[in-house]
Amino acid sequence: MAKIFIETERLVLREIIPEDAEAFFAMDSNPEVVKYVGIQPLTDISQSIETIENIRKQYEENGIGRWAVIRKEDGKLVGWSGLKLIKEINNHQNIHDLGYRFTPEYWGKGYATETSIAVLNYAINSINLNEIYAYADVENAASNHILRKLGFQEKETFFDEGDQCFWYELKKENFKL
Repeated sequence: MAKIFIETERLVLREIIPEDAEAFFAMDSNPEVVKYVGIQPLTDISQSIETIENIRKQYEENGIGRWAVIRKEDGKLVGWSGLKLIKEINNHQNIHDLGYRFTPEYWGKGYATETSIAVLNYAINSINLNEIYAYADVENAASNHILRKLGFQEKETFFDEGDQCFWYELKKENFKL
């Protein structure tokens, strides 16, 4: 049974397991889903399997990672949300990055905000992080709106994989939700 990390009113955030590969492939092979995340749509399920292995390695090595988001009402995997330790990005080293991704049929339902609040509470109150970072393509209006609503401060723009992104920072003392 997969380890559950967090429960919200509507969702369960649990570890990502190899059996999630099919759902991940369905999500990440959709061009709309990966439009702003710097990757091409996946073409083979082996790519999802490799991604899941890398996520599970984060659990083992760093005690954190992205988590599967499951709807309580029907047990359906609707996306992922969580933290990732990034060794080097935008001239920063060893930062904790907040990220999320959902299948289009679940966009606009508040799941990214709901899970992000839960993840940030966990990051600040359970593992005592003092700052969390995030970045989003400048054209991804929905994600940028969510990050600002959560209290992230836009610090600069930078290029990631050729895409211009906003770089955000959230200090522990500025997290109010």
